[in-house]
Amino acid sequence: MGKIKNGKSFSKKDVIIKKAAALFRTKGFAAASMRELAVAVGVEAPSLYNHIGSKNELLQTVCFKVAGEFTAQLDEAERSKLTTVAKIDAIIRFHIKMMLEEFDEVYIANHEWKHLHEPFLSEFLQLRRNYEKKLVALVEEGIKKRELKKIHPYVSVLTLLSAVRGLEFWQRHKKNISTKTLEDDMVNHLLNGLKK
Repeated sequence: MGKIKNGKSFSKKDVIIKKAAALFRTKGFAAASMRELAVAVGVEAPSLYNHIGSKNELLQTVCFKVAGEFTAQLDEAERSKLTTVAKIDAIIRFHIKMMLEEFDEVYIANHEWKHLHEPFLSEFLQLRRNYEKKLVALVEEGIKKRELKKIHPYVSVLTLLSAVRGLEFWQRHKKNISTKTLEDDMVNHLLNGLKK
């Protein structure tokens, strides 16, 4: 076994986190072992502990990294001078980008979070609830400004999030659709259902 190969823009810990996310997605968090992760990374299992504390720490890192990225993007959209529709457009595009470029990590945050230990489980669930509330408030703002149809804001948010999460199926089958077409068509379809 060798050393962990890292690059200029990512650390050895980043490499481990990426490989862990891929392993947790394919095997499930509970079934994945540190020995399997070591093989995927190309080192002996004890070497992993020079960079991480435990399998649970890896799960926490992945879940909170994804939650942080989504929250930062939403906060940036909220602060912008864009119209409400343009803000929602940017948020949908970010969700799609994350599903296409960081699929393993997003999948873990969507499915394996239930294995988080307290207090991290409660904290993560609160982050998710806060994110949904902010999205609902954004849709409500769009309705007030008459940029969006008068629809139930929570149902709209659930629809948007579910639609983007549906890209898990695309990831499995990778149909002959360019990522640009996929993104543009999804945003167009989702927003035109909301716009006045």
